[in-house]
Amino acid sequence: MKLRKILVRFLAGSLLMASLALHTGCVVVAAGAAGAGAVAYIRGELETTLEGKLDNVHKAANRAVGQLEFAKISDRKDAFSANLVARTAQDKKVDIVLTKTGDNLTKVQIRVGVFGDEELSRALLEKIKAAL
Repeated sequence: MKLRKILVRFLAGSLLMASLALHTGCVVVAAGAAGAGAVAYIRGELETTLEGKLDNVHKAANRAVGQLEFAKISDRKDAFSANLVARTAQDKKVDIVLTKTGDNLTKVQIRVGVFGDEELSRALLEKIKAAL
C-alpha cells in the first residue's frame, strides 16, 4: 500500500512538471540542417552550432542582418567570440552571440526581444546559413 501511494505521488508530480514545461514553452527542439548541429529554442533563445570558422560565421551574420534590413547597433569581435546587436523595424532588439567552439565550429545564440521570437530567430538563422 505504501509503495502504491509513493508511485501515485511520483506520477502526479511528474505529470505536473511535464505540464508546466509545456505551458511555459521552455522546450522545443528540432533537427538542424545538414552540416549543422541540433537547433534548440529554449526560454526565448535559439541556439545551435554551425560548421564554419568564427570569422566566416560573423561575416554571414552581418550579411543576414543587412539582408533583413535590421539597423545594426553594435558589432564587437575578438579571436574567440563576437556579439552583434541590431534592431528590427518594430524596435525589437536582436542579439546574436557567436562563440568559437573549435577550429571549424561556431556556437550561435540568437535572442529577439525580451521574451524571444522563435519565428524571427529561425528566419535569421536560415539567412546566416545561406550566407555561409
